Amino acid sequence: MKGILPIHGEAQSDLSNMEIEMKARWMLAVTVICLAGYAIVGAQPNRAVSRGELLYSTHCIACHTAEVHWRDKKLAKDWISLNSQVRRWQQNAQLKWSDDDIAEAARYLNASYYHFSEPAD
Repeated sequence: MKGILPIHGEAQSDLSNMEIEMKARWMLAVTVICLAGYAIVGAQPNRAVSRGELLYSTHCIACHTAEVHWRDKKLAKDWISLNSQVRRWQQNAQLKWSDDDIAEAARYLNASYYHFSEPAD
């Protein structure tokens, strides 16, 4: 190309150093942005998961979608019947849950779907 002289010697070296420095700064900026994004995501608090939710999501959710809890023909009509249904279904599934496990699963279901008044302990 006419009018464009090749850069030789010290000028070429300075240009190469500038390019290297610009690339290094650009890479540093990208790295800082990525790390900042990772720190923000990592700083989000994890939601505490109750034992009842873990039991339900592990053993029950495969067959019981949310729909089963709000349908017209639901069998749980109050806190006592909800506990009875949890006990019944864990027995049908041969899960061998303790009374505490049954109560925790019932509490989770009650808080998530039913909102029955729980008797005082």
